[in-house]
Amino acid sequence: MTRGRFHAGMVSTPVPASASVPVEALAETAALEHTFHSSAALHRRLWRARSRLYRLVDVLLLVLAAIAATVAAPGPADVGELAWAGAYVLVTLAGLEARRFYNFRLHDTPTYMLAQVFVTTSVAAMAVTFLRATTSDSSDVATEIVRLWVFALVFLGAGRLGITLDQRRALRHGEAGLSTLIVGAGTVGQLIARRLLDHPEYGLRPTGFLDKDPLIDASGESAIPVLGASWDLERVVREHGIEQVLFAFSMAPHSVLLTMMRACRRLGVEVAVVPRLFEEVSNRIEIEHVGAVPLLKIATVDPRGWQFTVKYAIDRVAAALAVIVLSPPLAALALIVRLSSPGPILYRQQRVGLDGKVFHILKFRTMRLADPAETFTPAEGVAPGGVEGVDRRTRAGVIMRRLSLDELPQLFNILRGEMSFIGPRPERCGFVEAFEKRVYRYGDRHRVKSGLTGWAQVHGLRGQTSLADRVEWDNYYIENWSPWLDLEILLLTVPAVLGRKGA
Repeated sequence: MTRGRFHAGMVSTPVPASASVPVEALAETAALEHTFHSSAALHRRLWRARSRLYRLVDVLLLVLAAIAATVAAPGPADVGELAWAGAYVLVTLAGLEARRFYNFRLHDTPTYMLAQVFVTTSVAAMAVTFLRATTSDSSDVATEIVRLWVFALVFLGAGRLGITLDQRRALRHGEAGLSTLIVGAGTVGQLIARRLLDHPEYGLRPTGFLDKDPLIDASGESAIPVLGASWDLERVVREHGIEQVLFAFSMAPHSVLLTMMRACRRLGVEVAVVPRLFEEVSNRIEIEHVGAVPLLKIATVDPRGWQFTVKYAIDRVAAALAVIVLSPPLAALALIVRLSSPGPILYRQQRVGLDGKVFHILKFRTMRLADPAETFTPAEGVAPGGVEGVDRRTRAGVIMRRLSLDELPQLFNILRGEMSFIGPRPERCGFVEAFEKRVYRYGDRHRVKSGLTGWAQVHGLRGQTSLADRVEWDNYYIENWSPWLDLEILLLTVPAVLGRKGA
């Protein structure tokens, strides 16, 4: 096959003039392209139909919420109250559309969707309250709107939670997802492909790479094939029914990448771009312009700022209350450890925390005492943790580790200011020095206090899992920290513990 070249604004795969192409072959190729086009179009139609269904479900739930709020009112409802309830439903639906609530997103997590529902219903309630207050003198305006807001929040929130969980289930089982082409098969492209394969709930199914000089896998095996180079874009999109093109880093010139993006637009394919310096790009981005040139203004999180000072103060107060409330189960667990096997109740180990300072982490002992000659070296690229070497767990220790009950004494570490409730998990001194030399950005995780739970842990990166991935998630948490992110991690900690990942 003769490789095509880029022309101004289009991609083509020319056929040499001397070539003789049978009519049957042309007809077969046309039929094949039509089939792939039809498949991609069908997928997009199904997605649009699903979005319309979700809109209909939301309308029905909001109408039911308005009816329930009216029925729950202490007195009979008048026409005016019903009209304002209808207005609230319309304002809420308009708010959902304005927030592009029904568009495809990578992170349709239950917590994100519930937050969107909370914000939208709350803004709608405030808007309707303002309108009613300026157009009527009723003394029950606030009570009626609050009642309507509560019912809408519960009905719509429950419905969206069910829809989101069903979507994630379908994605995990490969029943949905957009066929994705990754431009650039270098380190970043390979990382994105592996992440998409490991997390199908993102909704992007990597189909292949497009790269003239792809990174060669050292093992000689790759789950994602290289389907061609830049000039093969149109052919690959048509043959594989590509619905999303993701531009990672490649050696292609700037002009070629721009031409590829314009070709994607002409083909009706969605485009996403991994920005340069992506390690420093957080959720706090403002776009400004110098003429027609956009500037990404990146607001950074200061771990030395007042926000973290308040966070650490709240940690210590909450830890003190938790120790008081949990003192009976803590005493019971201490007794169980004492009776399970000879040895101390608490296990103390030196760990590295904020700014590289060493402290003694506390845990309930869950294992029999080790042989002093026994050592453990983690596999290359794998974080230490979990059961290392010979399994010395006691029967009580198995249950305690499965439910993370052995971590409860770290409340005293938080109370002493050595740890936080949420942050990167601290590592042993002997490993930190080696990891800082060979793991990218490992030392950056020491900008904040170590945590009892963290962003990496609630995403399954506990025990002997990828060290590079854990560091990536830890630094993401630091650079995108907010009270809402802490709340999301707390909510995700419970299913992560009950899921027994890495226990």
